[in-house]
Amino acid sequence: MRRYGPAVLLALVGAAILRVSLFSDLYLRYVRAGLRPYLVVSGVLLVLLGAGVAVLARTAREQEDPHSHPGHTHGPAGPRVAWFLTLPALALLLFPPPALGSYSAEREADRRAARGVGTFPALPAGNPLDLTLGEFGSRAVYDSGRSLTGRTVRLTGFVTRDADGTWYVTRLLVSCCAADAGAVKAEVRGAAAPPVDTWITVTGTWHPEGGPGSAAAWPPVLDATSVRRVPQPDNPYEKR
Repeated sequence: MRRYGPAVLLALVGAAILRVSLFSDLYLRYVRAGLRPYLVVSGVLLVLLGAGVAVLARTAREQEDPHSHPGHTHGPAGPRVAWFLTLPALALLLFPPPALGSYSAEREADRRAARGVGTFPALPAGNPLDLTLGEFGSRAVYDSGRSLTGRTVRLTGFVTRDADGTWYVTRLLVSCCAADAGAVKAEVRGAAAPPVDTWITVTGTWHPEGGPGSAAAWPPVLDATSVRRVPQPDNPYEKR
């Protein structure tokens, strides 16, 4: 049976990819939505490749000893410890890792590059205004026209916190996949902090700090009027 180890490993990895991409939306924890077809094709190919390797292994065994009975081998086909290589693939199949959270956001916080200050397009009418964390942060820090002034906004993200108790609603931005994720966040004032990594929707008004593009303007501040817990969305990331 040990000669079938590579086939089992390929099949498990393929099945894990199909589980997160074809049969659920778990793939959104790792890559952007547009990459789903490529994941599905990759998973199918790996499963087929595993089946092909198994057929070749069985054929080779029968050619070595055409009188052998199924399940009976003469001598080792490889070290037994090789089967442990299937454990990571099996774990991925059964227990997909969670989306990135507060730890990743904290690592990114000090790596923001300065961007140019300028005017932004007018915001839609109506309050509260649903904004992504990325758009809220860009307008709060870099919009010389101060388009957020006097507007009530609604932001959704997860909770992060500094050692001094300051807390934030945070979201991770991705260009392609979770490996290139970067954080954007807004400090929340006027409300008690839920536990770290809790997903929330917070409603409030922008509290200007410093001039556009200045260090004091980051992170932007929101004076909260309401904070409610929400389930983690199917796609926990925002697009850059």
